[in-house]
Amino acid sequence: MKRLAMSSLGAALLGAALLWASTGFSGAAAQSAAAHSAASSSPLDTIPPKLPFNVPYGPPITLQRAQALLQAAIAEAVRRGWPLNVAVVDSGGNLVAFARMDGAMLASIKIAEHKARVAVTYRRPTRAFEDAIQKQNSVYVMTLDDIIASRGGIPLIEDGKLIGAIGCSGGAGSQDEAVCTAAAATINR
Repeated sequence: MKRLAMSSLGAALLGAALLWASTGFSGAAAQSAAAHSAASSSPLDTIPPKLPFNVPYGPPITLQRAQALLQAAIAEAVRRGWPLNVAVVDSGGNLVAFARMDGAMLASIKIAEHKARVAVTYRRPTRAFEDAIQKQNSVYVMTLDDIIASRGGIPLIEDGKLIGAIGCSGGAGSQDEAVCTAAAATINR
């Protein structure tokens, strides 16, 4: 008999809780959530006045210019003593030129290409993704398609238009970025 009374009491309490939740509680919860949202200082809630990284795509980089970029990157890497892989893609993310320096890590072949593709696809240096995750704790970035959150992918912008990107890999991210930046400076002025 006690069990029946307890289960009836439990059912009544559960019913009352559900009724309360479907009426007054949801309004209070919505008000509380709105107040919390208004008080939030998350950088993700900031609405910028303009789209970030809104560089229009331009005509694809030519083979001749892509090979010149490779040479500039290789010269910088040789000067520093860093054997790297270097990839240049066009404004559509297609590989135009690639070089693997003697002794460069084999695994970094695909990584250099990936960095270049991501830089052109998202119209920003790959460092932006690294910073978003490591400095801003914006881990949602890892849910975006085809991301690489490592430095060393730099967009190539000429006359205000994105013509391609360069990616370097084989060293520390800072080394990859330094070599790519030096090469990209021949176009990004």
